[in-house]
Amino acid sequence: MKMTSMASQVATYLPSLENLPVNVKTILENCKSMDQLRQIHAHTIKMGVMSSQLIRNKIVAFFSVHEGDGVVYACRLFDEIPEPSVFVWNTMIKGYSRINRPEDGVLMYVEMLRRNVKPDEYTFPFLFRGFKRDIALAYGKELHSHVLKYGFDSNVFVQNALVNMYSLSGLIEMARGVFDMSCERDVITWNVMISGYNRIKHFDESRKLFKAMIKNGVLPTSVTLALVLSACSKAKDLETGKQVHRYLIECQIQPNLVLENAMIDMYAACGEMSASLEIFDNMKTRDVISWTSIVTGFANSGQIDLARKYFDHMSERDYVSWTALIDGYLRVNRFKEALELFREMQTSKIKPDEFTIVSILTACAHLGALELGEWIKAYIDRHKIKKDTFVGNALITMYFKCGNVEKGKCIFDEMPQRDKYTWTAMIVGLAINGHGEEALDMFSQMLEASITPDEITCIGILCACAHTGMVDKGRRFFDSMITQHGIQPNVAHYGCMVDLLGRAGQLQEAYEVIQNMPVKPNSIVWGALLGACRVHKDAELAEMAAKNILELEPDNSTVYVLLCNIYANCNKLESLRELRQLMLKRGIKKTPGCSLIEMNGMVHEFVAGDQSHPQSKEIYLELEKITRDVKSAGYSADTSGVFLDVGEEDKERVVYRHSEKLAIAFGLISCKPGATIRIVKNLRMCVDCHSMAKFVSKVYNRDVIVRDRTRFHHFRHGSCSCKDYW
Repeated sequence: MKMTSMASQVATYLPSLENLPVNVKTILENCKSMDQLRQIHAHTIKMGVMSSQLIRNKIVAFFSVHEGDGVVYACRLFDEIPEPSVFVWNTMIKGYSRINRPEDGVLMYVEMLRRNVKPDEYTFPFLFRGFKRDIALAYGKELHSHVLKYGFDSNVFVQNALVNMYSLSGLIEMARGVFDMSCERDVITWNVMISGYNRIKHFDESRKLFKAMIKNGVLPTSVTLALVLSACSKAKDLETGKQVHRYLIECQIQPNLVLENAMIDMYAACGEMSASLEIFDNMKTRDVISWTSIVTGFANSGQIDLARKYFDHMSERDYVSWTALIDGYLRVNRFKEALELFREMQTSKIKPDEFTIVSILTACAHLGALELGEWIKAYIDRHKIKKDTFVGNALITMYFKCGNVEKGKCIFDEMPQRDKYTWTAMIVGLAINGHGEEALDMFSQMLEASITPDEITCIGILCACAHTGMVDKGRRFFDSMITQHGIQPNVAHYGCMVDLLGRAGQLQEAYEVIQNMPVKPNSIVWGALLGACRVHKDAELAEMAAKNILELEPDNSTVYVLLCNIYANCNKLESLRELRQLMLKRGIKKTPGCSLIEMNGMVHEFVAGDQSHPQSKEIYLELEKITRDVKSAGYSADTSGVFLDVGEEDKERVVYRHSEKLAIAFGLISCKPGATIRIVKNLRMCVDCHSMAKFVSKVYNRDVIVRDRTRFHHFRHGSCSCKDYW
């Protein structure tokens, strides 16, 4: 409607004063913009009819609900009214709630009481509607007393508003108290209470309330059913979810899009993808939520390729659907594909939220992709992504898992709020990077901050003691886990104790710990003892540890390789020959080594003897040069881990082509002089690669950081942070 036609309508209607209220109401209802509203207001003033209380109220009411600066304009008109009625006060309070200015609504209510205008049954619902948690906590209980004072405690609309207000503020017991004392409850009352329990993740209470609602003969609405299905989804309660589905069918409730999406999500969350797909396939209309639920269901069940198939067929994708698939790739340890998908997301101009950011930082941490992690950190700062504790913790973990201890500590220092996981991430990060004393100091600060440690924190402390040789401190802490922290040691903690004692050469005591464990030792515990036997050359105990591991994991090739190394180091050549023959007979092959290195934001992957890389020729030429240089500095190849029946020269050729050596050569030709070379290895680093890396750090004056399956190795000036124990 054009402004001129609106003006002509006003001019036509206004002279007829007898029908003015009806006609102005009609014009107001057809109004499309603030400019048109101002025209109407101007004409009412011009015609002298603004003195009409009904007209004035209508004008204020329509301004207060209009977009833009409507409430501001309404407030100016309101100030000109000598004695506003309760309707006008309520209108203004409602307007402030609508534009998320609840404090102004509270001030309006206080002014209303000051002018001796009593609230009515609409005042409190309008007032509470705009409340958020902080406002509800600040004013909720006092305003509740006003509800009682003015006798509205039995009004169902006010009761519903109170229940909702207390739920928003996290005071669920107060909300339940109002609910239980309600004289009259409608379906909205039940819905608000169920929604409140969902909000604080008390899904058992949500489901109990739904059953009580049915028992009381209250007919649920589609909103009720969607809320209960959501609770079933989060709690993975398939039985109650199926009951809700049957209720829909038996009561012949026509499901809408929201309900169908809730059912798809419930079945998918409970792993019933066939039922989820059946609903999905029969839907007349689907939206991005429908598709995302299917993608999430397949991703969470590990069927990532099916998840990708449905994702690729989506006509519309939001950040939730992208994040769901990224998380799916993380779930099945396909981190490179997760990063590739994130790059596609960027190309699609979809802005990630903090959950996406945490997922990508997790992928960077696993891959050791520090450059991309740094880019994500800059992206967070540039786009003002919410820096909550989850994002902060993910950044700390990423930096530590990429071997950048200083940056991890900086993030910790900058965090305004820290939770248990923040402290634990710091302790574990410092421990695995060889900063044991700092890890223990961090633990002391954690206790001073009244933060209770958990099982993972304790693993971090024991690792810190192990990596720095603090045997007595490790023993004392292990003994204090139950008495001081109420944590019962599990198999992982016993594994740490075996590692701690084994590193210190106390192999017999380590073996006694295993014998006296209250739980059955796993291959990791026996593996810790086997690793200690390699360092301290105890072939007899190594054989016993290896036997126990192979009983648990018959195809564990790493055990055979370690035992070969031990026999070679102990000069038990006959035992070494017999073990190699046994491996050939059983078809035992060493797990292929894989090393990752990030360069210019791209993660490059190498396997032993790899020639698939585009720069393969340059890499091998560089490797030959490195080999010559480090040999001149005193390096000699250690071929004890090669169990092929070939000559020594061929064995040397095999170890020269190990994946981490290829990654080091690629790093030297690709990054600028002096830059740190960071590598992630899928297996325990072999003795020869460890030796060569030490010489590379010395000859080329480079820091080389390798994260293998067991720990970090920081090579600098010819030595390693692990002190040659790993």
